[in-house]
Amino acid sequence: MSATLAPTPAVQSAPSSVQPVQLHRRTPAPVAQGPWSVEAIQALLDKPLMDLLFEAQTVHRQHWPAGDIELATLLSVKTGGCPENCGYCPQAAEFDTGVKAEKLMEVDEVVRAAQAAKDAGATRFCMGAAWRAPKDRDIEKVSALIGAVKGLGLQTCATLGMLESHQAQALKDAGLDYYNHNLDTAPEYYTDVVSTRAYQDRLDTLQNVRSAGISVCCGGIVGMGEAPVHRAGLIAQLANLQPYPESVPINSLVRVPGTPLADSEPIDPFDFVRVIAVARITMPKARVRLSAGRQQMGEAVQALCFMAGANSIFYGDKLLVTGNPDVDADAQLLAKLGLNGHRTTATEADHAHHA
Repeated sequence: MSATLAPTPAVQSAPSSVQPVQLHRRTPAPVAQGPWSVEAIQALLDKPLMDLLFEAQTVHRQHWPAGDIELATLLSVKTGGCPENCGYCPQAAEFDTGVKAEKLMEVDEVVRAAQAAKDAGATRFCMGAAWRAPKDRDIEKVSALIGAVKGLGLQTCATLGMLESHQAQALKDAGLDYYNHNLDTAPEYYTDVVSTRAYQDRLDTLQNVRSAGISVCCGGIVGMGEAPVHRAGLIAQLANLQPYPESVPINSLVRVPGTPLADSEPIDPFDFVRVIAVARITMPKARVRLSAGRQQMGEAVQALCFMAGANSIFYGDKLLVTGNPDVDADAQLLAKLGLNGHRTTATEADHAHHA
């Protein structure tokens, strides 16, 4: 009797000995605990595409629900007339792009737009204003907009230019959830794109926002004539922020006639997908947002971006002043791919996934 029972413990313990526990422990290894070097990021960008996508998707699944896509809407609440000379931007006053300078929108106009965005499925509402740096009276007006949008149950985001610490605190007090301020590109390429402000100005604004307790939305633009090493340098800057941004928009340059970068060579679609994948690997808990340029990508490239770890899109017909795929087209694409628009409310902030 004992002879027949003796093998039983061995049989019961066998499954635990063959469970692929180590596979789950190995895959997070690339996630940085310390600084990411440009060289390490370049090595990721240079990986065979299928290997890179597999790694990015593996990291993504460890930190995010499968098929979850955040839908955000961006409204230009104050368009044009910006004194900056960012080479990609149609809102710069010195470029003749057909964009006219307008005043800050009224609260009721913004509320109508935010309600429409919510009705279309958006969960985060971003407000952009073409300022170099807002004045304190501007902050007061935007604070009223933030309060009104929060009242609809939406997460709020603003992008208003450079902020001083007391301005960031005022926006926090108004209920701002996210502040967007992109680094655009690598430090060494920045002066090729913008000369009216320094890279450090952008880093200072991010620090002021972080110190006020506002979540950071910060990414960049590719396809501005930069070299591959500059893309690696941009991601290194983002991934080495302490902490890295909660939201990382990756934009493909929309070449607007009248801007200095209008004739830039378009980025290879697979190179764009690589940037998305490496952003996911280096910033695993960030929302990686597939942002400007989606209209030119087509459905297959967008699908690859989602596979690479993008889990947020701007949703709606316009992205500040450039076109964006319309809501119906986006809904159809998500349905084709079996993806779900993110339907949280403002009280269920993304931090639920960041624990």
